[in-house]
Amino acid sequence: MPFLELSLQCGQREHARIESALEELGALSVTFMDANAQTPDERAILEPGVGAMPLWQALTLTALFNADADRDGLLHALEALAPDADLSSAQFREVADQDWVRAWMDDYPPLRFGQSLWIVPWNADLPEEAAAMGEAATIVRLDPGLAFGSGTHPTTALCLQWLEGLAREGRLQGRRVLDVGCGSGILAIAALKLGAAHADGIDNDPQALAASIDNAQRNEVAQRLAVFTPESAPTQTYDVVLANILASALDELAASIAARVAPGDLLALSGILDGQQHDLLKRYGAWFDDLRVSQQGDWLRIDGARR
Repeated sequence: MPFLELSLQCGQREHARIESALEELGALSVTFMDANAQTPDERAILEPGVGAMPLWQALTLTALFNADADRDGLLHALEALAPDADLSSAQFREVADQDWVRAWMDDYPPLRFGQSLWIVPWNADLPEEAAAMGEAATIVRLDPGLAFGSGTHPTTALCLQWLEGLAREGRLQGRRVLDVGCGSGILAIAALKLGAAHADGIDNDPQALAASIDNAQRNEVAQRLAVFTPESAPTQTYDVVLANILASALDELAASIAARVAPGDLLALSGILDGQQHDLLKRYGAWFDDLRVSQQGDWLRIDGARR
């Protein structure tokens, strides 16, 4: 199936907000490239490194949509969501089907989060540093497939760091975890490998649910992971809840997400751009105490305990 590609120029300061707007409009992937590169095809990145910004001052941003996406509608909506976007540079083209994420995985490095958690491509050798840690290292073997969640984006990295910190404090062992917007399953699987007893994942994308199950099998935790669409998800409470989704969805689903956290237990929210946290802190402050904000680059995590 072909896809519709939208490309436009932007500066380093605007890229995060435009990226967030494109994702909200249904972009299947967002790629950044040095606008001044002589050979741009070898300078692309799908997601900036952990805590990092693209190095280039002038960027070409490329977003992939379903082939039947409304071109004029996308531009009008992007203008409303990201007024600083330079739409005069916008160009559309049709592109052939390709497994974009798997092509990128060829250059995907193993990543460490906190003291002991490693996310390693399923087909990559274990880094020497991780191998030297022996049983002290927690290894998650990952193949994102076509689902979001590889660990390289700051929103995912912030959640992985939080989980690893809980595990070191002994606050994850034997707990029940809910991952709202599970994507590749990376957060739920990391929680299970770090000591959680069971995890449920929720996502409205069938590819995400399939990727989560595949990665759970890869990590030998499939018997402790269940995945659901939003309509079929259980309504029980959990000890630990993570929601790494867009800020607009965090706001819309606030009451539902809060209701899933057992009294006295823990919540982490991510997918939040700097500047979007103020309204969310007020919104979730109705249910949670001691809400804290952590930041990497332009992205934030909010975490706290249910009152």
